[in-house]
Amino acid sequence: MILRRLFIFALLPLALLAALYVGSERYFRAQEVARAEGRVSLYRSTVVDELDRFSYFTHVLARDPFVMAASMQGVAGTLDARLRDFAEQAKLDAIYLMGTDGTTIAASNAGTPASFVGQNYAFRPYFRQALAGGQGRFYGIGATTGLPGYFVADPVRDREGRIRGVIAIKLDLTRLEGAWRESGELVLLADAARVVLLSSQEAWRYRVLTPLSPEARREIEAARQFTGHALEPLDWQQNEPGRTIVAGEGMIHLVRGDLPHGWTLHYLGSETQIETRSWLVVVIGAVMLGLLLSGWQWRRNRMIGAALRRSEAEEAALREANRRLAVEIEERRTAQRRLQRTQGELERASRLAALGQLAASVTHELGQPISAMRNHLAAAEMSGASGATGASGLTARLSGLVERMEGITRQLKFFAAPTASEMGEVDLNAALAEALALVAPNLETAGIEVTRDLSAAAVLVRGNKLRLEQVLTNLLRNAADAMEESATRQLVLRTGVEEGMGWAEIADSGSGLGPGGLEALSEPFVTTRPSGQGMGLGLAISGGIVKEHEGRLAARDRPGGGTVFRMEIPLAEEM
Repeated sequence: MILRRLFIFALLPLALLAALYVGSERYFRAQEVARAEGRVSLYRSTVVDELDRFSYFTHVLARDPFVMAASMQGVAGTLDARLRDFAEQAKLDAIYLMGTDGTTIAASNAGTPASFVGQNYAFRPYFRQALAGGQGRFYGIGATTGLPGYFVADPVRDREGRIRGVIAIKLDLTRLEGAWRESGELVLLADAARVVLLSSQEAWRYRVLTPLSPEARREIEAARQFTGHALEPLDWQQNEPGRTIVAGEGMIHLVRGDLPHGWTLHYLGSETQIETRSWLVVVIGAVMLGLLLSGWQWRRNRMIGAALRRSEAEEAALREANRRLAVEIEERRTAQRRLQRTQGELERASRLAALGQLAASVTHELGQPISAMRNHLAAAEMSGASGATGASGLTARLSGLVERMEGITRQLKFFAAPTASEMGEVDLNAALAEALALVAPNLETAGIEVTRDLSAAAVLVRGNKLRLEQVLTNLLRNAADAMEESATRQLVLRTGVEEGMGWAEIADSGSGLGPGGLEALSEPFVTTRPSGQGMGLGLAISGGIVKEHEGRLAARDRPGGGTVFRMEIPLAEEM
């Protein structure tokens, strides 16, 4: 009987700790999967944007008079040089024109050792698709260069609508691999035949996720898609949904299949953090259980000691038990504080995962209109619209807007794994003027009076122009929002130099900072605006940008009502 009670007494805590580990592991796995879903959505949008970036380019080139003339005459003439200029400006690997028999007539790489001129590509699927009247797309290793690329082709028709040739471009997608590799995450892209096209692990490229069928292998060999590669199976096992064993290591596995051509994007995440956090919870539970057992034992000893006369030795033992209990209580408090910090980190990670999904959606929606605007601008230049002074100015302004929008989307694409910004000399006077031009319509609509008190000399600081303009734009918009309910709406802008720092001040006549001050407003997702009119990220992002520039962002209440925001950045000569 005694042995059975001891066995139950020892087994019950172990069962409780095992249940605690299982529950913690499921909870932390759900958190990691939620974060991974945000990451894979972002990677999926970058792949789609890269594939669609030049989808209109071959359609425009097919209607170029020089391309049409070369396809009908069968000779390149000056088309080689023209295609070379287009390829350099668009940053494409190659642009080339083929006749109806598949022989290359003109190419942007003509005259180089890897020239496409004279090569016949009638065996390629994209050529046959374009010759049939549609747009052809294909990914494979170049038959001439031996380098992989994504090919897009369109038919070239004469004035009667007859197909006289095929114009094609070759796009390098390996830049995606570089971005994946820099993020430190394991990502791969596979085609419909389950062949790995791109991977952050270079050794995985041109391996297959599942063995190829004889029919699929014959189609690949006929198109010479992966010449020189054996297409061997990858060493992994998928025993359950959402989890894969790679080289004996279990990993989170998410798949996105909503890609063109039946391609699939695979994201593999480590389970190390899940196991570490689960064991941490078990350790904390064991400490708490030990404290409970120690408390129970201490109480039992106290009851026995009250019934018996204690000797000096028993008194000493009781004092030692009290000391140990105090130490254990302190350990419990430390463990509780550590658990609270961990819970706070998980909550912030969930919010950032949701923000990553939002950034991926915005990037996807902005990417295609930007590409269409750039291609239409290219078409306008080729059709001769750039000859007129007014059209040239319009084209230049539109191009500048497209470059700015592309800069914003590039920051969104690499939201979760940012790279170092390009730094240089930035004039705070000019940056403030650019930011003011962006919010000028808002200021005019609100009837805000703007007063400039800028430094007579240029205030040159070291930083990233676009990032500093983003901070100033956020501060100007915050000032405009703060004056919505004010009877007097005045905005004062100042710049200057002080103690090795260039500074810019934006003063408004709004409602002031409020009881929380700048520290409260700089917290992510904290805003004083009504629900639905702001995310509370403007000052948090601005503060992060200024900190990256080794500067300071301060705010104070303005005498007579309002707020003064001050941004300080080290001067270029001081860095």
